[in-house]
Amino acid sequence: MKPSGVITITTDFGHKGPFAGVMKGVILSRFPDARVVDLAHDIPAQWPPEAGFWVSRSYSWFPAGTVHLAIVDPGVGTERDILAVEADGHVFIAPDNGLLGQLLDSVESPRVFRLLASKTRSLQLQTPSATFHGRDIFAPVAAEIAAGRVVVDDVGEPVSEWTPGWLDPPETAAGKVSGVIVTVDAFGNLISNIDANLIDGFREPVAHIAGHQIAMLPTYGRAKPGDLLALVNSFGVVEIAKSEGSAAEGLGSERGAPLVVTDGYTT
Repeated sequence: MKPSGVITITTDFGHKGPFAGVMKGVILSRFPDARVVDLAHDIPAQWPPEAGFWVSRSYSWFPAGTVHLAIVDPGVGTERDILAVEADGHVFIAPDNGLLGQLLDSVESPRVFRLLASKTRSLQLQTPSATFHGRDIFAPVAAEIAAGRVVVDDVGEPVSEWTPGWLDPPETAAGKVSGVIVTVDAFGNLISNIDANLIDGFREPVAHIAGHQIAMLPTYGRAKPGDLLALVNSFGVVEIAKSEGSAAEGLGSERGAPLVVTDGYTT
C-alpha cells in the first residue's frame, strides 16, 4: 500500500479536554507533513459499534493509502489487543473489541495483524500509560505507517481471529428486513444498519418503529413539516427523520431501537 499521508481519527473523547489534540501533536511530531482529519469525536462513550459503523461507511471517501485511527476503548490498559488491518487499500488501527467487526465482515481478504510490543520497540514508543494508549501507542504507530516508514507487517503478527462486532447484521425474510438503530445524529435522525440494497426489490417500502408505520420518501423536503418519514440517507442506509424536527424526540427512540422495513403496510 502506498501511503497517502492522510490520517483520520475517530474517538469517544468529545471536545472537552486536550485528548484529541494531544494525539494530533504526537502524530505531527513524528510526521510533520501528515494531513489529519477529525472524522468524529462524539461517539457515545464506550460504544465501539458506532465508531465502527462510521469508519466502515466513511473510509472509501478518502484517498487510497489513508490510515484510519479509531479509539473507543473501554478495555484500555488491560490485556486486550490492538489491531492493525490493511484492507481495500487503506489501513485501520483500533482496539480488538469489536470496533472493526463490521468492516472486517464487509471487505475482501483483509490482512489483520495484532500489534506486538517486541515489534513496535523499534519505533521508540514511550512506556504507555494505563489510560491513554491513543497518545502512547495508536498515534505514533499511525504516524509511522502514514509516513511510509513501516507497514503493518512490521508492527505485528498476523491473526485469523478477532472480536466480532457487537451488533447482529440485519435479518432478511420475504418482504421484510429487521435491523437496529445504530446512532442518532445532531438533527435527531435515527440511522439504522439496514443497507439500501436489502430493500431494493420492495415495491412499497414501509418502516416500522415504536408502533409507527412510516412511508419511505426520496428526501426530507418531500414530507410536510412535523411529519415522520423514512429514507435512504447519504451513507446508503435506512434513516428515520422528522421534517423540520427530531425523530428521536418524536418517537422516544434512540440507538438500539429495533427497526423493520416491510414491502407494504401491515395490519
